[in-house]
Formats: sequence, structure tokens, C-alpha cells
Amino acid sequence: MQLEIERGDFNKQSMDTYQEVYDLWIEQYENTVKESTFVKTKGIFKNHILPALGAYRIEKINVQLCQKHINTWFKKLKNFRMVKAYASMVLDYALNLGIITSNPMNLVTMPKSIATPGEVEPLRYYTKDELTKFMNCLEAETNRKAYTLFRLLAFSGMRKGEALALTWEDINFKKNELHINKALARGENNRLIIQTPKIKHSNRTLIIDNKTMQVLKEWKKRQMEEGLILGFNTMQPKQLIFNSNTNSLMQPTKTRKWIIYIQEKYDLPKIRTHDLRHTHATLLFEAGATIKEVQDRLGHKDMKTTMDTYTHVTEKLKNEAANKFANYMDI
Repeated sequence: MQLEIERGDFNKQSMDTYQEVYDLWIEQYENTVKESTFVKTKGIFKNHILPALGAYRIEKINVQLCQKHINTWFKKLKNFRMVKAYASMVLDYALNLGIITSNPMNLVTMPKSIATPGEVEPLRYYTKDELTKFMNCLEAETNRKAYTLFRLLAFSGMRKGEALALTWEDINFKKNELHINKALARGENNRLIIQTPKIKHSNRTLIIDNKTMQVLKEWKKRQMEEGLILGFNTMQPKQLIFNSNTNSLMQPTKTRKWIIYIQEKYDLPKIRTHDLRHTHATLLFEAGATIKEVQDRLGHKDMKTTMDTYTHVTEKLKNEAANKFANYMDI
């Protein structure tokens, strides 16, 4: 034992397998990330990494073995690079502890997808006419909470999780301002939690149009009336704008049922709730907004993210810019 300690081999006795190193690493990792990220990470290990590597002795994991599983993940998963990165973190941890002398994940060859025409799913969004019909159909229904939420998403471009975390103190009705500083997320045991946004730039203040602010005022009054019937007070400053029937956090899956109901009843094109954010951005561009303005409104960390996401619009803007110059010169 003394010789093993002097050689730096003694730690190997207590952590033989990848699973055992992971169990130690995950305890440290939990203290470095938000709860929702921690839950997501554990899910990736449980579903993909530990079934593949967990039983292997840590010192027996080599480049060939890592390459084999990365190739498998590549065929099955869109986010195989993320899975590889997490798997590598545990091996880096073992390396730092002196259990292994190198990380074989650093020596694998990463597979590359060969893009073919039509392979990438196009961005889904409503046109101006489709959004108008969608909102008119919603307004004709009795679900004012759904109408208010979808109106806000379509006219602000905010994320659904950001909207479901809003409280009435986040809105300044005098200035038509809405402050985004938190988001709804999943925590341990699938419970709903409120946390600060992952990206600092997501903290932002949006100017909201008069009609949408009026819809919010009307919903606040309706919410108060419904709350009195159900036996709770919704006039507190930290009252959720979009609450559940028990005046708690609303399940995010609820919006899917609402949007599918409207689309099927009124024969509307199928889009997801998140696609209202894409709709807002696309129509903003069509209205003449700059890339910087769209970036700030959506809370993207940089303009590249905006440009990469809305390539279908930015390419059109580039062509229009060239035509504008040629038309102006007229020579």
C-alpha cells in the first residue's frame, strides 16, 4: 500500500469503474451548475453514457472503445457531440485524480454528417396572414389565458419559459415595458422551478405594443375574478401572470394542448408554441428591423446566433441590399 501511494496508484483501488468515477464527479458537478442543467446532465448519463461505459474498468477504456460508442451515438443522436463532451468530463476528472494518465476521448475522430438537400428541417413560422387568423380564432374562444399568453409570445418573441415565469411586478403598464429576468425550468424529480436565465443577455427589457398591454390588463382583471371564485388572492405583487388552477406554476405542456386544439378546429398550419418566437423574429425582419434589433429583442448572446437561426431571412436581406444599391445607382 505504501509503495502504491508513492507511485500514485493507490486511488485506483477505490475507483475501478467508470461508474464509480462518475459517482464521485457528479457530486462535484452539482455544485457548479443550475439545478435544471444538473438534471439534464444526469439524464444524458443515465440514458446514453453509463449504459455504454459504466461497467468498464476506468484504466481499460481506450481510444478504440471510445470511438466505437461515439460512432453509435452519432447514428442515434442529434446531440452526439454533447454526449461525447459529458463522457469526456468524467475521464478528465479521473485524469486530474491521477487514476489514468491520458483521456482517450481526446484522440477519437469525430464523425461528420454529410448534408443532403432537404435533409435539414426548415424553420417553422406563421406568415402575417396566418398569425392574424390564428389570433382571431383564439380571441373567439373562451380561454382568455391562452389568448393572452399566445398574443404575448407572438408580439414579444420571448421564450415560453420566460413567459411562464413572469409576475405582475415584471410589467410597467405606464411605460409599456416588460422585464425578463427569470425562466421556468425543470428541477430534481421533474418539479417546476424558477431560475435566472442561462445566458446573461437574456435579461432584458422589452417595449410592448399598446394592444398587447391592453390584453394583459384585461387578463389581470379576469384572473382576479377567477381567483376569487377558486378562493385565492391574485393581487399580490409576485403573482404569476400565467398561473395554474391552483395558483402555482403552470405546466409547460399545457400550451401544446391549447395550440393543437386551435389548429385542428380552424384548419391552421401546424406549428409549435416555440415557433411563435420564430414567427415574431421573421415578421420583425419583414417589417424592416435590423439584425441587431432582432438580436436584442430575442435575447441572443450575439448577432451570429440571430443570423445562423434566421438564415432564410438574412439571405433575403443581403439580396435586397444588393438590389437597393443597384437601383439607387441606376447605371
